[in-house]
Amino acid sequence: MNTEQSPNDSTKSQRPEVNLFWFRRDLRLTDNHGLSKALRGSYPVVPLFVFDRNILDSCAPDDGRVSFIHEQISQIKEELKSWGGDLKVYYGTIQEAIKELQQEFDVKHLICNRDYEPYALSRDLAIKSLCEEHNIGFHQFKDQVIFEMDEIVKDDGKPYVVYTPYSKKWLTALQANPLTEYPVEKHKANLLSGDLGTIPTLEVMGFKPSAHKVMPYDYSPLMAENYQGQRNFPGLKKGTSKLSPHLRFGTVSVRQIVRALLPIEDITLLKELIWREFFMQILWHFPHTVTKSFKPQYDRIHWRNDLAEFEAWKNGQTGYPLVDAGMRELNATGYMHNRVRMLVASFLCKHLLIDWRWGEAYFAEKLLDYECSSNVGNWQWAAGSGVDAAPYFRIFNPMTQVDKFDKQKTYIKRWVPECDLPRYTKPVVEHKMARTRCLETYKAALNEAL
Repeated sequence: MNTEQSPNDSTKSQRPEVNLFWFRRDLRLTDNHGLSKALRGSYPVVPLFVFDRNILDSCAPDDGRVSFIHEQISQIKEELKSWGGDLKVYYGTIQEAIKELQQEFDVKHLICNRDYEPYALSRDLAIKSLCEEHNIGFHQFKDQVIFEMDEIVKDDGKPYVVYTPYSKKWLTALQANPLTEYPVEKHKANLLSGDLGTIPTLEVMGFKPSAHKVMPYDYSPLMAENYQGQRNFPGLKKGTSKLSPHLRFGTVSVRQIVRALLPIEDITLLKELIWREFFMQILWHFPHTVTKSFKPQYDRIHWRNDLAEFEAWKNGQTGYPLVDAGMRELNATGYMHNRVRMLVASFLCKHLLIDWRWGEAYFAEKLLDYECSSNVGNWQWAAGSGVDAAPYFRIFNPMTQVDKFDKQKTYIKRWVPECDLPRYTKPVVEHKMARTRCLETYKAALNEAL
């Protein structure tokens, strides 16, 4: 028997055998499914995060999401070091990171939690192929949702396209499937010990600290019990949970939230989490809806797409106070109250007859909680072109919306202090005319499709 090693075999045997855990949309060390599984494996674990150039190259230098991720990664690295491990952080692509790590380690498995957005799916297919080429196991786990992909479907296996029956089946399935907790700290002994280098600074990556800050979340019993009565009033500073950006980046476990909400009699806040998963499974089943209407006849609408009016909308200068307040809040903070989001989206699509895709792209650029599935789903809902959408003839009146949801103008005056002054912007369009024009335009498109 020949027992001599080739030079490559010798080099390989000298490298420590490890598993990689790749942080993505799960920036936490508690109840993290994939990380927990990785730490219970047979090899020491090297935690990894990649500041992905393919994503960052399209971000503004002061993007609040990049600052937030950098802060979270710094905290995770510090905590892992206190446990005796560390976090490897790259600026580049995951492919580059894997190839570089292979020079230092004999990588046995790459473990991560699943992502369902189109870019992530195509990226992960490429990574799976790369791992197969190098004999690295590639393993993914469900973490950012309670139910994924086709776990909640109709009895005939087809996806739900209406929220209410989906939510009922979701709740029934939840009762039959107790939520598992995936501990991390108790398995920390399996972290690879030793220093894994520094984190690239924001400046090195072409960014700077942002004034847009992610606010702390609140899903306490008091918040959950009062949510139904408070959620529609943007003037209330603590009327909503502020969970959405934390769910987007996984700084809190969705299982942890649901476990806390289950004892609450009023399930309104829980239903918001179900809406999130409803839109995620819609995008997974119908990925074309990122760029095309779910109802194809709506792609026949003859949008006006007036650039000057789009600029007025973006800058909060439409002359409609609640619309302008929402856009100014978005531009100044990266947040916008959900009730106001529905109004500003409807106003863009129906009052101004500007393509919903323009608004979706602007929200994608500005929102701290941007999530492709929810953003596309809600914009198509507002335009009437999506699943379970508002009918095309439902056109929010931007004046009566003030009376219903901001009667004292608390929210409006916070963002549009000049709203009652003569110098306030003249409305870019007259409501009654815009409503009539919208109905005629939509009817013409839908009749053309018959």
